[in-house]
Amino acid sequence: MTITIYDVAREANVSMATVSRVVNGNPNVKPVTRKKVLEVIESLGYRPNAVARGLASKKTTTVGVIIPDISNIFFAELARGIEDIATMYKYNIILSNSDQNKDKEFRVLNTMLGKQVDGLVFMGGNITPEHVVEFEKSPVPIVLAGSVEDSNKIPSVNINYEEAVFDSVKEFIEKGHKNIAFVVGPLHEPKNRMLKLRGYQSALQEAGLPFNEELIVEGDYTYDSGIEAFDKLLEVSERPTAILVGSDEMALGVVHGAEDKGYRIPEDFEVITSDNTRLSLMVRPQLTTIVQPLYDIGAVAMRLLTKLMNKEKVEEQIVVLPHRIEHRESTK
Repeated sequence: MTITIYDVAREANVSMATVSRVVNGNPNVKPVTRKKVLEVIESLGYRPNAVARGLASKKTTTVGVIIPDISNIFFAELARGIEDIATMYKYNIILSNSDQNKDKEFRVLNTMLGKQVDGLVFMGGNITPEHVVEFEKSPVPIVLAGSVEDSNKIPSVNINYEEAVFDSVKEFIEKGHKNIAFVVGPLHEPKNRMLKLRGYQSALQEAGLPFNEELIVEGDYTYDSGIEAFDKLLEVSERPTAILVGSDEMALGVVHGAEDKGYRIPEDFEVITSDNTRLSLMVRPQLTTIVQPLYDIGAVAMRLLTKLMNKEKVEEQIVVLPHRIEHRESTK
């Protein structure tokens, strides 16, 4: 049987308003009465209904987090940063997978708004103009984490993906590589098509090297697509000597695909990956990587959201965190 605020009030012989004040930390309750109400709450096992409280206060201290796939270590590390800051600011999290499906993303978004969340953190690879319209209609703030959209209308936290790819390709070029492959994520995603690919092309152009479409292989962030990408690169007429990979899971596929065919990393192919998740340390050789601070992206996104929810002053809604390259064993 569910214990209600009415049961607590009756047992403590006080009004429901008094119980509500105790539960919400209102100081205008006598210490003796507060102690008595808390003892009854403890003995009955009463748990306040967050939704009911939210209807009265217009706040549920609950935040929705929409994530493409919680089993993907990239998003899991982002989500951990969100969770820790949410806990620090006493917010609860409702987490839902969207499976990178636009219809499901909109459905989950509306479901969470129906649950009276105070704000939302959204992660997705392909933020379309339709998404922006839906986000702008939202009655609560929405912040993007590790996700970009063209108009910069929606608050977001990322690194400079174009610059990160440029820096990686430039490093390969400075080592003397001329045929540099890029195993990139899905090209329908703006982050890959517009930013990362542009960084790759800019580095080649600056060095006076030709752009060879055969050296661009599209994957879907999975291990298997990394193996398939390496197989395709072996068929290129001007075989690469260096490979930049758009996710750690794909990079493991590239490394294992090379080793299965008798090649050595980094002697035959130098490899740089993009995420610096735990996977980059679990493979041998350990992977040189672009360090994008995934935990910090999640944490800063959640902190930005708390400011927006509480109508605090926000200096910058488009936050770009620093990146660097961590050198390990997959490059010479």
